[in-house]
Amino acid sequence: MTPERAGSQAGSGAAELDGLETERVDPRYATIDRASVAELAELMNEADATVPLAVRAALPQIVPAIEAVTQRMRDGGRLLYVGAGTPGRLGVLDASECPPTFSSPPELVRGLIAGGEAAMFTAQEGVEDDVDAGRAAIAAEGVGPADSIVGITASGRTPYVLAAVEEARRRGALTVGLSCNAGTALSAAVEHPVEVVVGPEVVAGSTRLKAGTAQKLVLNMFSTIAMVQLGKTYGNLMVDLAATNAKLRERALRMVRTVTGASRERAEEALEASGMRVKLAILRIERGLDADEAAARLAAAGGRLRDVLEQP
Repeated sequence: MTPERAGSQAGSGAAELDGLETERVDPRYATIDRASVAELAELMNEADATVPLAVRAALPQIVPAIEAVTQRMRDGGRLLYVGAGTPGRLGVLDASECPPTFSSPPELVRGLIAGGEAAMFTAQEGVEDDVDAGRAAIAAEGVGPADSIVGITASGRTPYVLAAVEEARRRGALTVGLSCNAGTALSAAVEHPVEVVVGPEVVAGSTRLKAGTAQKLVLNMFSTIAMVQLGKTYGNLMVDLAATNAKLRERALRMVRTVTGASRERAEEALEASGMRVKLAILRIERGLDADEAAARLAAAGGRLRDVLEQP
């Protein structure tokens, strides 16, 4: 499917929303305007509890997509999320948490949202239908064969996203499509379709609810699993965090002590000598390596602290 056809399909399907699960009106929620706060809270909680099950059902699609993305990242590629409205905001949110959590460079995981930065805070009318902007966003990022693009749209038919993934695929990038309906145009346009079918929303068509929750859960998997695979953790400790405030400095200290068993004073000394980098501090204590030697060993091991610690 070419970008032109993707945009055309989305446009021709504009009147066919009734066929989408995410647009269906669920009669169970037909009288929520008469419900009490307690009743509404219970209804929403019950609805939300079905989302993880829908994500689990999609694991056969999610796993190979993450494996493919991780391999490209291991080879030096980037991960870019592309979406409009709530999906776009979720992509930006997930990407923005990677640098402080994993000390990854800001350009490694990025979120692109239709309408640009202003759309993060205020809805921008019509931008999700802008096919040219979708293509232009990919071109502006210089997307190439090393990169991975995850298009995110609840409906699976958003023109901006379809155009973006088609342009990315034309440039040789790996393409993933995350939607909340079955048999979508997005799934047909990408190499790795991921369809998390959550069903109709409590407020009909409000896909910031179950669909948004499902998308957030899946994006959590993409970024977190990729970073774990890239050696950004030791066990479940975020040993690559950027210790930029008092809370994170204390967390770094606890991690050094947890791994090494060192006293607080020894751990503080090692962290200070290692520029507050947890991995280097651990290797200073455990292997007697200075910062340069520790960094070289880690680089040779692909950043995996466990591999260095287990070397004879």
